[in-house]
Amino acid sequence: MKNASLAFLFARLPIALSFFGHGLVRLPKLDKFSSWMVGLFQDSMLPTALVQPFSYFLPVAELVIGLLLVLGLFTRQSLIAGALVVLALIFGSCLLEEWQNVFVQMMYGLYLAGLLLFVSDWNQYSFDAKLRRSR
Repeated sequence: MKNASLAFLFARLPIALSFFGHGLVRLPKLDKFSSWMVGLFQDSMLPTALVQPFSYFLPVAELVIGLLLVLGLFTRQSLIAGALVVLALIFGSCLLEEWQNVFVQMMYGLYLAGLLLFVSDWNQYSFDAKLRRSR
């Protein structure tokens, strides 16, 4: 069981750092990132009125989800939130016909689903486990 918990930690951290890193580098240049994303979708069927708010929401969501996953705090909820973000990204990539991005995002989705499958049993190296033990 100890090896499984350690394996879960080393599976959780890469996706956590990926989300965290995406958000971290995008936040300081949020307006530039938003303009890029709006421009990317200008010829798609998705209206700017939806793209622009999402472009401001995405880096914040990535940063928060990543930080929570690094800490192992609200891990189950963070994995679900991450999967929902990935679903939105898949939808956007489909509208742009960026099939290679869809494939990569599907791998992210599968990765998150795999972690979600085992979070209840193996998330021992986390703030969630520490809080459970203190109750």
